[in-house]
Amino acid sequence: MTPGLDIALLLGAAVLLVAVGAVRLSTRLGVPSLLVYLALGVAIGEGGLGIRFDDVELTRALGFCALIVIIAEGGLTARWSTLRPVLGLASALSTVGVVVSIVVVGVAVHLLLGLDWRLALLYGAVLSSTDAAAVFATLRRLRLPPRLVATLEAESGMNDAPVVLLVVLLSHEGWAHPWWYEVGLVCYELGVGAAVGVGAGVAGTWALRRAALPSAGLYPIAAVGITVLAYAAGAVLHASGFLAVYVAGVLLGNARLSHRQAILGFADGLAWLAQIGLFVLLGLLASPGRLDAAVLPAVVAGLALVLLARPLSVAVSALPFRVGLREQAFLSWAGLRGAVPIVLATIPLSERVPGAERLFDVVFVLVVIFTLVQAGALGPFARWLRVTAPTEAAEIHVETAPLERMRADLLQVEVPPGSRLAGVHVDELRLPLGASVTLVLRDGVGFVPAPDTRLKTGDSLLIVATAGVRDAAERRLRAVSRRGRLARWFGEHGDEVPG
Repeated sequence: MTPGLDIALLLGAAVLLVAVGAVRLSTRLGVPSLLVYLALGVAIGEGGLGIRFDDVELTRALGFCALIVIIAEGGLTARWSTLRPVLGLASALSTVGVVVSIVVVGVAVHLLLGLDWRLALLYGAVLSSTDAAAVFATLRRLRLPPRLVATLEAESGMNDAPVVLLVVLLSHEGWAHPWWYEVGLVCYELGVGAAVGVGAGVAGTWALRRAALPSAGLYPIAAVGITVLAYAAGAVLHASGFLAVYVAGVLLGNARLSHRQAILGFADGLAWLAQIGLFVLLGLLASPGRLDAAVLPAVVAGLALVLLARPLSVAVSALPFRVGLREQAFLSWAGLRGAVPIVLATIPLSERVPGAERLFDVVFVLVVIFTLVQAGALGPFARWLRVTAPTEAAEIHVETAPLERMRADLLQVEVPPGSRLAGVHVDELRLPLGASVTLVLRDGVGFVPAPDTRLKTGDSLLIVATAGVRDAAERRLRAVSRRGRLARWFGEHGDEVPG
């Protein structure tokens, strides 16, 4: 080992361990962990320990690699049964909504900050993408209706693809082709990217189901490798690799592969590592001495984004779909920005676009300020809008061989104040065959319930449900939580006549 490498490993390991420990602290304080990671990067950079790092090209390359892993994990953990009903709305938000957001932010910063049109539209394009890491990490701590969570997660996984294309186009000097050619190019890249993702997902599922790998630890590596292959294949075909990654991840994650829980656990760990490395690297790239001058433009651009562009893009995208005003308001507020806009800001910076350095600083400051405000207020805002779902079953990712053999999932259900689950006997839940309450946690004590055990407010239920009946079990639990023991069998709302 060389002394330089030893020091690098020492510093890297120390930063990684501090970042891992900071996750628990940030959760307790209600501060998004990405801000802690950015702060770590700034602390060890030129304004802190004095480490100078200004390699934009390397940051861009490593940032793209990290986004591949983060988006792959989002696809692998997405459930098709909840994703399918919102696919149209998520696609509209990722395409039409992106265009609306770019135009609104571009016009606003052009008029308010006096930027030329090209740079103003670059601001809009860079800021139009919601961040998968920020969305996944924040939403999964809240109990929300599956429709809202699936919409936001699908949007954050899909909108990187068109945004990257638009940022690259705007970063090049002039338009090399007519506008209709550029529009056709974007459509081609998205269409072929989706097709590549489907092909990789289907082929990967077929191979993993038939492969007899000598070690269980090889299955997670192979699954993640397939998603990376999807990105590379899409990129080689000049298509959207990010969309290919997400589509391939969704197909693999819903294929009920062997060692599925191990695959999800491995992908989750890789995604955390990618987030930590990416945010620390971006913090390291930032120059604290320049950030003061970026505060005012960041606030102006952020207010235009949060108060005008995002609500308008949600309203326009939701026109063909039945989305209530309260849901639209929540979708507007929950469009979180994170590492993705900062990574996208490195594209015009590496292309030496005039004003790109200020753009990077503004985006960095904007992400810090508005992530802190939006993510911190997301829970109270959801409760104020009454779009929470405290009785919603949440999947617990555990690695247990019996669950693998049963093709089953472990769900956790809470009995909050006001829920009609309170007072219901376990046998009155009438869960479908293949789902059963295996444990009740009450006042810190767990016990195996009997059929006549009466549920109480504050109870936590652990339910094992096979893949084939999980959705039916969740519908039944929703029905009982709303209608009590007299809820009908079919229908989420418990008010339909059984067939």
